Amino acid sequence: MKKYIIPEHKSLTVLVLLIVALGSSCLYGNEWDKILNLKGRWRFTIGDDKKWADPKLYDKDWEEIKVPSAWENEGFYGYDGYAWYRKHFYCSEEFNRSGLYLQLGFIDDVDEVYINGVLVGFSGTFPPDYNTAYNAFRKYSVPVNLLRINQDNVIAVRVYDSQQAGGITGGEVGFFAKGSGLIPTISLEGEWKFNTGNNARWQKKDFDDTNWNKVFVPGYWETQGITDYNGFAWYRKTFKLNPSVINKKYVLLMGKIDDLDEVYVNGKLIGSTGKMKSEDGNIHISNEWQVFRGYYLPDNLLEAGENVIAVKVYDGYINGGIYEGPIGLITQEKYASYWKSQKKKKNFFDYFFGND
Repeated sequence: MKKYIIPEHKSLTVLVLLIVALGSSCLYGNEWDKILNLKGRWRFTIGDDKKWADPKLYDKDWEEIKVPSAWENEGFYGYDGYAWYRKHFYCSEEFNRSGLYLQLGFIDDVDEVYINGVLVGFSGTFPPDYNTAYNAFRKYSVPVNLLRINQDNVIAVRVYDSQQAGGITGGEVGFFAKGSGLIPTISLEGEWKFNTGNNARWQKKDFDDTNWNKVFVPGYWETQGITDYNGFAWYRKTFKLNPSVINKKYVLLMGKIDDLDEVYVNGKLIGSTGKMKSEDGNIHISNEWQVFRGYYLPDNLLEAGENVIAVKVYDGYINGGIYEGPIGLITQEKYASYWKSQKKKKNFFDYFFGND
């Protein structure tokens, strides 16, 4: 989040900032349904072996510790290094819905999270290129097709702690789903390709991004190993569509981006927020990082089969990237319906100023 200096004894300024923050929260907030509470006893072992992500692994001989809690408080006092958590859970029909997230709160220092053996998110980077993400809140998008409805499922969390408290240390832990708000018809959250720098060729559909880094969207790039970087960067996402869906009118939801962006679909610019070029040759940044992105797609742009989204981002300082969802395609009909419903609702400004 960008930092602002508030002058001393300016209580009115503070009040205005609070009103703006609350108003923004009312406008873009989603109601979340807790699908499954995962607080309690998890299986745990120190050490490191990527095979421990396998859902078929026999783990009944592992220790059991409380989550959330630093592992030092669970008997592993003084331990720094690698450890794994595993949790078995039953997937009811309630999981079979869009907008599903696994929330793990705060993890000290670095993590990789697997569901049924598939990586769904990570924060920080493991040695030898170690970067902590102890202060990042973990909330990872979960594709429904990874889950085994009405069967046993397994979460496996690989953790590295460099010093002091380690593990899944605090916060709400569980599965959550969006109960309301903008829910994409086709979700594009999850793994994207990423590269720092700037090159006009990267917007093209046929560009080969095989050697680019993998990141998870939404999420700040600082929490995914790209630390202390300000400047230009690109994201790319390749996805396939069935012929039956391409003739609908869509809006591309890009959530919130810190700071400026240009978005291309199949090589065509479809929208931007902020100006990366100005008459004085400088890049000017205001409050673009707070702006929700929804870009209308031209007719006949999407193709049956493979499609590519390329997003050029410029970050001026502190955090950067596509940091907040929802990310995906939504029909124009549903998009318009959502904003009409928001207009009918009173927000903080209406109550505070008495607007009808």
